[in-house]
Amino acid sequence: MRRLRIPDLARNPVSWAGGIVATTAAILFIVFFILEFLGTLTNPYIGIVVFVAIPAAFAFGLLLIPAGMWWATRRNRLHPGESHWPVIDFGNGHHRRVAAVVFALTVVNALIVSLAAYGGVHYMESREFCGEVCHTPMEPQYVAYKDAPHSRVECVACHVGSGAGNFIRAKANGTRQLWGVITGDYEKPIPTPVHNMRPARETCEQCHWPEKFHGDKPRTIKEYADDETNSETVTTFQMHVGGGSEKLGIGTGIHWHMNVSNRIEYVAADPERGAIPFVRLTAKDGTVTDYTAPDAGAAPSGQDAWRRMDCIDCHNQPAHRFEVAPQRAVDKVMAAGLLPRGLPFARREAVAAVSAEYPSQEAAMSGIDKRLRDFFAQGGKTPDQQLVDQAVRATQAVYRRNVFPSMAVKWGTYPNNIGHVENPGCFRCHDDEHKSKDGRVIRQDCELCHTSPESK
Repeated sequence: MRRLRIPDLARNPVSWAGGIVATTAAILFIVFFILEFLGTLTNPYIGIVVFVAIPAAFAFGLLLIPAGMWWATRRNRLHPGESHWPVIDFGNGHHRRVAAVVFALTVVNALIVSLAAYGGVHYMESREFCGEVCHTPMEPQYVAYKDAPHSRVECVACHVGSGAGNFIRAKANGTRQLWGVITGDYEKPIPTPVHNMRPARETCEQCHWPEKFHGDKPRTIKEYADDETNSETVTTFQMHVGGGSEKLGIGTGIHWHMNVSNRIEYVAADPERGAIPFVRLTAKDGTVTDYTAPDAGAAPSGQDAWRRMDCIDCHNQPAHRFEVAPQRAVDKVMAAGLLPRGLPFARREAVAAVSAEYPSQEAAMSGIDKRLRDFFAQGGKTPDQQLVDQAVRATQAVYRRNVFPSMAVKWGTYPNNIGHVENPGCFRCHDDEHKSKDGRVIRQDCELCHTSPESK
């Protein structure tokens, strides 16, 4: 049996180097791909190595092989008589063996590149890639995402969408963002809302039935005073969530806004959509009513200026929730029993600790620890050390969950449009001042949304 001989043109340093690089990369890719498939590799950065770096080295090695052959051909042309282009003769057994090997290697190479491409796309759509690879800029959003009701929904389900057009736009935008991460050229904090976010009917409504009638929902809010006993106040009321269904002919409560029989549009005066001077209601029968805020001037004539209201105009933190005020955040952990009420002035001191300015989260952790331990050690009365440790951990968790100095994310950086306590929210439109030409107003009536709160 004759030995398979490498073509003369491939016998050059460049092609040899390409073959070595491609072979090494192929072996590494197969090994790492199997380990990743078996779930052995869990580091978020390993995906960049397996599906980006190694395939890039593999492709580079493959390109070096013909580049070396081109270099050898050019050298032979400058020195004629030494060699010439090979003639492929399938009647020659050696030529057939070489062609079979080249074909087999081509199939293997295509398989490796296809697996790498598929794995790369799949990896770049994972929550680990979105949240952990771009660690610094995405840290606030990723931390909030892991602690939100949609933590099992992939990022791309809302941010990318199906179809080739959405895929291309997302990858082009992702390439720009990746370059910003590499160069450090990105905004601090990441601005919201995302103005190119897909409409709710393509995201939220794929899981949430827009015509579901919810009726009234009870709400209980626990708040605590800054006194020694951390006095508790419990406020209860009924939220008129309601719903809107064209089929059933109903449209009541807060979700009346999403009644498919109505079309609500608005114009925002700022990129954050915090001020809304113009509101338009198109009823089922086609009647259009415009409501205008005082001193708003003339409404824009172009339709591009108007945005159709959907879920995220109120639920603007569906996957990345941040507490707006430290008092509310501390009250929640105390209501959950994480911050012990048995420690005197625990609520007051926890709020003060998380409200202070720190240069970094690491400095905040040590600062909160020292502040609380120093306070509870005062007065000559030794508190229960386990309760102090619990208070320190709970207070640190509140800060770590909501404040990120590296990204200039502070209390109130990201407003919450649900309600109207810390932010205008509902009152952006429901202020008794948006009027139509016939004198009707968008009412600021508490009973539209909930019963009168009862506190005890």
